[in-house]
Amino acid sequence: MNYFVSLHANMENKGFSQLLSESLKSNDTEEWLDVWFTRPIGLAVALVCRRLGITPNMVTVTGIVLSVVAGWMFTHSDLTYNIVGIALLMASNFCDSADGQLARLTNNKTSIGRMLDGLSGDVCFFCLYLAVVIRIWDTPIPFTDIKWQWWGLLFCALCGLRIHTPQSTLADYYRQIHLWFIKGERGSELDSYAKELRIYDDLKQKGWSWERVFHYFYKNYCKKQERLTPHFQTYFKSADLQRERFIEGSRPLMKFTNILTFNTRAILYYITALVNLPWLFPLGDIVLFQPLYLYMRHRHEHLCKTLTN
Repeated sequence: MNYFVSLHANMENKGFSQLLSESLKSNDTEEWLDVWFTRPIGLAVALVCRRLGITPNMVTVTGIVLSVVAGWMFTHSDLTYNIVGIALLMASNFCDSADGQLARLTNNKTSIGRMLDGLSGDVCFFCLYLAVVIRIWDTPIPFTDIKWQWWGLLFCALCGLRIHTPQSTLADYYRQIHLWFIKGERGSELDSYAKELRIYDDLKQKGWSWERVFHYFYKNYCKKQERLTPHFQTYFKSADLQRERFIEGSRPLMKFTNILTFNTRAILYYITALVNLPWLFPLGDIVLFQPLYLYMRHRHEHLCKTLTN
């Protein structure tokens, strides 16, 4: 009890700038838009929520609801609806930033919170892709007289599930790897399938729980990350990790991980919605983001293979 009282008092004595600085993980992995815009607003929201007694999970659920409503706004081609949709999606992103900062401020981290946090990103982009499908349903495919309809659904499903998902999964993994080499286990959320499987098997014997549900999906998420990075898995198990050389080789790739996460995709979505060409958003997964993803993965795997040899 004394520890938590001391922790709370320590938080109270810190100024806004210091709290903001401590919320940034590293200069390599932080996007400028997050540093100067999203994080400060997210921290302000977190501080207000702490005073009002609002929990991190309540903030996360609010963000999910906002993203769902934003997706509905984007199903309309009307400019006003789209502007409101942009405002709601930005507010959802502020909630996504605030919930983690609030959890740290209040020392209120739970498995349900981690599960909701992961779910929020999936729900957000599911709604955005679904909005594209609905919006282009009765419009013709460019340069043809064929309506999108089921072709639009197939196109967005392919881009969302088979292209966007691996891109985001690997970008998140490389960020956590880089943080692990810089700060160690406490400064990173780098986990393994083997570790998560052990936790899940242990929880399985204790019966149903939200924690068990979280680790069931999370172990599969870790497994996907490891399947995409065979040379890193070999290198990570080696005796000599050569941390400085790895960090030097990994640092230039962090700008690609930043591009493949939320902000750049959101900006592209805003533009394609406002100019009423929403089909350009899933096309961006193929034309813009996939080459970056392939290059990033090739460079990272080559780095690990070289260091292993």
